[in-house]
Amino acid sequence: MELTQEFFMKKAIGQAELAFAADEVPIGAIVVANNQIIGKGFNQVEKLNDPTAHAEMLAITAASSFLNSKYLKDCSIYVTVEPCLMCYGAIKNARIKNIVLGCLEPNHGFSNFVTKSSNLELNSCVLEEESVQLMKTFFSRKRDS
Repeated sequence: MELTQEFFMKKAIGQAELAFAADEVPIGAIVVANNQIIGKGFNQVEKLNDPTAHAEMLAITAASSFLNSKYLKDCSIYVTVEPCLMCYGAIKNARIKNIVLGCLEPNHGFSNFVTKSSNLELNSCVLEEESVQLMKTFFSRKRDS
């Protein structure tokens, strides 16, 4: 079986669904090295009372632990929603080479703030509809309750 961007994004969406079930903003992330998931995370800001407990941060921490390294040079990160500036900084500091996004975040996504091009490879809108729908459903339910 070929491991495509869609395959790995489905895994990230699975993490986002865990966040949704926990009443957290439904964002999921996985870190991949050599076609193997080495880190995963979903938003746990509310559960942990920690404003840094974003999906990307937790996935990077898990991947760094797995590799016993602060650098994730040959890794890709799959995120269901474009990372915020904090998470983008962590991705850059970890030296992750590739970011694959489910959907863009027009208000708080890093691309609203970062204008200088970097050596990061960016692929966006992989399984975009699935990522967008999770966010829309979550916030619609929040407004209705």
